[in-house]
Amino acid sequence: MRRTPIWRRSGAGGSRTGIAVAVLLTGSLVLAGCAKDGGGGGTNNAEGQGCRLNAPPTATAPPVQPTQPQAPPDAKQMRVGLAFDIGGRGDASFNDASVAGLDRAKAEMGFTDVKELDAGAGEPEDAKQTRLRQLAREGYNPVIAVGYAYADSVKVVAPEFPGTKFAIIDEQVDGVPNVTSLVFAEEQGSFLVGVIAAHRSKNCQVGFVGGVETPLIQKFQAGFEAGAKAAAPDIEIDSKYLTPAGDFSGFQDPNKGAEVATGQLESGADVVYHAAGASGKGVFSAVKQVGAKAIGVDSDQYNQPTVAEYKDVIISSMLKRVDLAVYDYISAVARDDLGSLPKKFDLAIDGVGYSTSGGMVNDLVPVVDAYKAAIANGDIKVSDKP
Repeated sequence: MRRTPIWRRSGAGGSRTGIAVAVLLTGSLVLAGCAKDGGGGGTNNAEGQGCRLNAPPTATAPPVQPTQPQAPPDAKQMRVGLAFDIGGRGDASFNDASVAGLDRAKAEMGFTDVKELDAGAGEPEDAKQTRLRQLAREGYNPVIAVGYAYADSVKVVAPEFPGTKFAIIDEQVDGVPNVTSLVFAEEQGSFLVGVIAAHRSKNCQVGFVGGVETPLIQKFQAGFEAGAKAAAPDIEIDSKYLTPAGDFSGFQDPNKGAEVATGQLESGADVVYHAAGASGKGVFSAVKQVGAKAIGVDSDQYNQPTVAEYKDVIISSMLKRVDLAVYDYISAVARDDLGSLPKKFDLAIDGVGYSTSGGMVNDLVPVVDAYKAAIANGDIKVSDKP
């Protein structure tokens, strides 16, 4: 397989099989090995034979505290500003998830004055500041910055407009009173789709494609690798990034996504999970060309119109409920109750999860939900670092 500098293997010494499983098991939660094909002693992991799979944990679901749903607040006078990450509307991923929350809030809360501003590829840092200032100066309140790339700009601009409420998705910003951080346990949701990938891989080899090598995207990698290894200890995992930290083009380069995914597929991977924004379209294209399987990210990508041509190979998506976070944040602003928001949107509150659209993983739901319950209960701890 041809190598390029952007194809970086994860794990010490470049070994795909030497990735440590970042899962801590407590009490009697021991994963007992079992054979995928009922052969008694497990498979030999020859190509096409699948993985030797562990039994899922025997954990009970965490108790659900019944809550009385609140009626949507009346927010007809609210004016909401949204500063997109690279890709904007139509990326079928992260930005579109924020749009879904905004559109739901508009429909249920009655406001109509919304302004959305797009990010430019390779733009300077001060362009982000200008975008946020424009929204604040024009009276939009709240102003929502979509993506961690806005972190430094939010820290500069928010203090200039103390009467405006700002939110930033995917970055913890502390010490600025009018900024709310909306963050997620991406590693937990990615763990679940790692389990799915292990169960669906016939070659016992899977791939991960990250858009930009940053601590945030490494959370997706870490969870995926941990879930796959928890389900199938012998599985091979090929993790690569499209661009290094600081080069955000990795989120909007489908050709590069296709190139990297093709290399993984040619090496034997038959299920590929991407966390690469709009570049994921290229991953899906490469997967479809060889009849392999793909796992989407952020939104339920099986149902995204902009990637509809690939839906037959998208077996699941890691759901990152940016839509829920945006909706809940706007609702909390309207009620003047920001303290009601969770510190992190995690599995325990369905802030992350996995999709079953298309019915291609319906048989795995009991297995995946067993892992989900164990994580939500704290029986399984998932590291956010590869």
